[in-house]
Amino acid sequence: MGKILLVILAIILIVFIVCAAVTAIAKIRFSQMVAKEVTQFYKGIEGAQGIVQLSDLEEHPPSVQKWLLHSQVVGKERMIATRTKQDINLRLKADQSWMKGQVEQYFRMAEPGFIWYADIQMAPLLHISGRDKYIDGHGHMLIKVLSMVTLADSQGKEMDQGALLRYLAEMMWSPSAALNDYIHWQEINDTSAEATMSYEGVTASGVFTFNEQGEVLSLEAERYGEFDGEYRLETWACVIQEYQELNGINVPSQGDIIWKLDTGDFHWYHFKVKELEHNKPFRYEL
Repeated sequence: MGKILLVILAIILIVFIVCAAVTAIAKIRFSQMVAKEVTQFYKGIEGAQGIVQLSDLEEHPPSVQKWLLHSQVVGKERMIATRTKQDINLRLKADQSWMKGQVEQYFRMAEPGFIWYADIQMAPLLHISGRDKYIDGHGHMLIKVLSMVTLADSQGKEMDQGALLRYLAEMMWSPSAALNDYIHWQEINDTSAEATMSYEGVTASGVFTFNEQGEVLSLEAERYGEFDGEYRLETWACVIQEYQELNGINVPSQGDIIWKLDTGDFHWYHFKVKELEHNKPFRYEL
């Protein structure tokens, strides 16, 4: 009986080791896929495109000018690329537990786009690999359990609109991107302005709200989201909790992403910035 038990335990251990090895290899391959995408994403990105001048702000609403001044971009190189590392918490439904994760994200400005790469812990020994991207005006979300089993592989016009709005919101980490021609600003009042972004045939708008110091408080927009298996427009908000100076630029360092639904606010994503660098168009070293 003792020998049989030992054999069973040995088999279980071997199966566990094999599964762990397969998962580790899949995770490495997913990371390598993202690395190739980031390299291609930044291919051809040239050096800095001049210095941000005070005169560059003049045609923008006063609240936007105050934000850019507070951000400390004037007198510095225009941002052509941004990369960041973050700790995140997220959940897919309001009644679910929060999952922790780590994120790398890469942005470019001349041809607006981003690549978001996440390693999310669902449960002990169970992780999710995620990659969201916005390139050439198109959004594409890929989510795999254990880096192998596809949970989501979403593309289409709704994803394009949503990804554009995500880029618009996350422009907060690259303030001088607000000066690009594909974004049009319209004053609402002393502390808010509407930003309309048009790129590759897709146009969407969001309202930025600022405090008296010129810090972003929130962005709110009508964005497509998937609910109960179908896409529909709902109010989507990025609400900032904290600001921090990182590498000489004042930016949001913590915040929440919220869907404002008829059933109530769904807080589904929280971020905390750990690192933020500009004009380094290449992936972080592993």
